[in-house]
Amino acid sequence: MSDDNPEIGRSIEAAGIKTNYHDQGAGLPIVLLHGSGPGVSAWANWRLVIPELAKRFRVIAPDLVGFGYTERPPDVRYDMDTWVRHAIGFLDALKLNKVGLVGNSFGGGLTLHLATRYPDRVSRFVLMGAAGVKFELTPGLDEAWGYTPSIPNMRRLLDLFAFNRELVTDELAELRYRASIRPGIQEAYASMFPPPRQRWIDLMCADESLVRALPHEALIIHGREDRIIPLTSSYKLFEMIPRAQLHVFGRCGHWTQIEHPVRFNRLVGEFFAELQRFGLSATEGP
Repeated sequence: MSDDNPEIGRSIEAAGIKTNYHDQGAGLPIVLLHGSGPGVSAWANWRLVIPELAKRFRVIAPDLVGFGYTERPPDVRYDMDTWVRHAIGFLDALKLNKVGLVGNSFGGGLTLHLATRYPDRVSRFVLMGAAGVKFELTPGLDEAWGYTPSIPNMRRLLDLFAFNRELVTDELAELRYRASIRPGIQEAYASMFPPPRQRWIDLMCADESLVRALPHEALIIHGREDRIIPLTSSYKLFEMIPRAQLHVFGRCGHWTQIEHPVRFNRLVGEFFAELQRFGLSATEGP
């Protein structure tokens, strides 16, 4: 990790892309996949999660291509196939045959695609405020994907993300705004989800028949007051995934891991600790 910028971690080439990532702890490997907010990075999403889970597991959090401090090749096409290829290339580069996954929002959609396309690479997974099933575009997601850089715009967006407005300070808004205007970031971001934006939700959906056939244990987490991804999407995933459990946090927006970090880390930690405690395989239950 850079002393000057905690968002910069280690670097490795994955699927031909120089990839920034964080790697802490030891033991069962857990990969954290961030969301798609403007100026996002793995560290911005998971800064309250990485050090806690790293007490029990090896926790790895990459900046996916197009985001954070990972290289953005000028000819890259930003779509789910590209992000799946980059994620699998990242696992290959680190010689990780099977991992636990935790996906936030867009990262939840990516988690579903990885679990359905490469089931043997995933031990079990967590979906948090996840995309990956069809829902009607929310005003909050429309605003997030349509973000144009300014401090007031970032402040308004952060207010949409959090139920607890005390978490949204002027300092945080300026920090995330500055992250969103780094060279090349806004250009890449604007190219990912142009209007009409409903199509990107639909294209992010995993194959429903494959989701219904998933053999993995799944933990689904959602904030009741989420204004970005509707709670109904997690109800739908809970109904679809055979071996799922659903936890809904009240007084919580789209930032479960930031608004309720202690409970979130305990819940996720126990979910993955079952693998160690019972010596379970990817498809076995306790």
